[in-house]
Formats: sequence, structure tokens, C-alpha cells
Amino acid sequence: MENSFNEIKKFANQHFRHFNAAVLIDASQAYTRHLENGGKMMITMAGAMSTAELGISLAEMIRSGKVDAITCTGANLEEDLFNLVAHDYYLRIPHYRQLSPQEEKGLLNRHLNRVTDTCIPEEEAMRRLEKGLLKFWQKAEKEGKRYFPYEFAYQLIESGTLEEYYQIDPQNSWLVEACKKGIPVFVPGWEDSTSGNMFVSQVRKGGLKNISTVKSGLETMDLLIDWYLEHSEKQSIGFFQIGGGIAGDFAICVVPLIRQDLEKNDCRLWGYFCQISDSTTSYGSYSGAVPNEKITWEKLGVETPKFIIESDATIVAPLMFAYILAE
Repeated sequence: MENSFNEIKKFANQHFRHFNAAVLIDASQAYTRHLENGGKMMITMAGAMSTAELGISLAEMIRSGKVDAITCTGANLEEDLFNLVAHDYYLRIPHYRQLSPQEEKGLLNRHLNRVTDTCIPEEEAMRRLEKGLLKFWQKAEKEGKRYFPYEFAYQLIESGTLEEYYQIDPQNSWLVEACKKGIPVFVPGWEDSTSGNMFVSQVRKGGLKNISTVKSGLETMDLLIDWYLEHSEKQSIGFFQIGGGIAGDFAICVVPLIRQDLEKNDCRLWGYFCQISDSTTSYGSYSGAVPNEKITWEKLGVETPKFIIESDATIVAPLMFAYILAE
């Protein structure tokens, strides 16, 4: 594996010399320097990166100690587990751009939920995960305890309940590796996910009684404050953003919250910033904002290394991770 990373790095250095390709190199090298200088790194994931099987490269980044915390959507949290237990039941639709409404309805009738060119099987993925999570939701409720979404996912992984269903090498699951490392996974807006929908439905159907058994997004921000204050006291923390949306917006706001609202002006700004985005620079779009705009919000500093790569994250992120993992 290390040799393949080295070959990718060699290829990139030879061919990626201009425009977005050159920024990929610059950002990867700066990521490495940040870690070598003792810094830590937060990775945020929007979109459907877990269904795109980013776990193959991200899990190795986690194993190698190059990721210290993750912020992701509820969809990315659960979809890594969907892929883990139902990979062989997934259906790829290469001609997805040509599907008619009737063909889409046909996929629905087969209980196949489409994400671009990939269909997630409801029974083998979603209901299998719901069955596993429900036991831990009910256990917590019975014991009068409350946990964050990622903590319930970790409990499920550590229990071994899902192992009989594994259909990929668990080394390619970023969530399994994060669980092993014990790194925090901050999940804002978890209710906007299939498992969040399942949890609420269980409360309404009577399978659960307490809707607050899963800790909220506000509590997640409070946890992130504690994590950032603890880890930024002695070292810089970098911010590597995949896509836009709530995963990135939520996490990056912790710094102005601490500095402006908590009035802890000595709190460090983010010490590195890179965003991979297909949102072109535009007026009023936060996902399409240039990094310098974040200086005005007291998220980044004038001297913070800043990069934006306007490209497809499913292509760029694995290449960057391979470059960073190379010797």
C-alpha cells in the first residue's frame, strides 16, 4: 500500500503543476507540515462521501494518526455502516442520468434508494442498522442515560453485533477505525438522516419513550467547544473540509463562538484551512466563499495557510490522502 501511495505522489508531483491540480499539491504539503509541526486536524464531510467509499482512504488516514476529529452529516455516519453490512446488495446505475420517472419508481418498488449512481438497499442496509441501533437506544433509555449519535454507533460496533453481516474488510470502514482510535465524531443535524428519522419514528410508534435519549445538536456544539479548547491550548488545529453544508459550517463556527461569545480572545484561530468544493465562487454562497472571507468572521487569520480546490471531492480527497500518506 505504501508503494502505491508513493507512486501517486510521484505522479502528482510530475503532472499536477497548475490550477486546481497545483493547489492539490500545495494543500497536501501544507497538511503534512501542519502535522509535522505538532498540529492536529479536523476533517469535515458533507455530501455522500461514505457511499462514495471514502472509507478506503480515510480509514488509513485515521490509522496513521493523521486525523484527530471528524465532523460529518448524519448521512455520512450511517452510510459508512450501510456499506459495511450491505455492500454486496448495492446496485450501481451507470446510466443514472438517463433514468425516466418510471424507472425511478421501479427502483423505489425494489426498495433501492438512489444516491447518484449507487442504490442503497433498504432491507439489508437501513433496517439491519435500525435493528441494531434500537437495542442500544432502548438500553440507554432503560438506564436513564443519553449519548451522542456517534457514541451509539461506537457501542454498536464494539458489541460485535454487526460482524456477521460485514461484507467489506472493516479496515476500509472509516467509522470502525475512528471507533478503534476513540476519536470524536461531531454530528450536527443528526435528525436529518435515515437513522434520525428511524429514532423519531420509534418514539412515535412506542418502541422508545424518551426523545431526548440521543443528545442534540446544541449539545454537540458544547462538546466541540470542550474538545477545541482542550486540544488547541498547546497546538494548532487544522480544518480540512470536504464539500460544504452543515458539516463544515457547524464545526468552523466553534472558534468565533469561543472568541466572541465566550469572550476567550486568546483562543487560537484554525491553523490550516482547505476546502474541496464543486461550488464555484459566488455571491452570498458560504460554500462558494473564498477562504479570506472567513477572516472577517474570526475563523481564520491573515497568516493561516488557506486553500480551496474547486473540483469533485470523490476524486480529489483520495488523491490528497494518498499524497499525505506517502513517505
